[in-house]
Amino acid sequence: MKTQESAENYLETILILSQRLPAVRSIDIVNELNFSKPSVSVAMKNLRTKGLISVDSSGFIHLTPDGHMIADTIYERHRLLSSWLIHLGVDEKTATEDACRIEHVISPESFKAIKKHVTNHQPTQS
Repeated sequence: MKTQESAENYLETILILSQRLPAVRSIDIVNELNFSKPSVSVAMKNLRTKGLISVDSSGFIHLTPDGHMIADTIYERHRLLSSWLIHLGVDEKTATEDACRIEHVISPESFKAIKKHVTNHQPTQS
């Protein structure tokens, strides 16, 4: 399923927040991303319409299986790419910002190749 970069960012944010908080609400996303309440509200409606999130009667946001799959994919890309760039000597802030852009445009084939390379070339612990 092809999603827009903004949708992927929201899904990734919901995933990250769900690891830190007992429940995720729209206001948590507003605070995390420093976006306006109306912008987040529109985005949540769009994600709900696409079947990527559900919102329960208490207003808590949950990733659907499809939403979770997209969020997991983007977050894995982000973590691997940012740590790899830091390992290569890029400062953390730049590495994180660059990974955030790359994670949305890199093809599955290229990411798989990078992941394989990084996994096969990790330094051994002594």
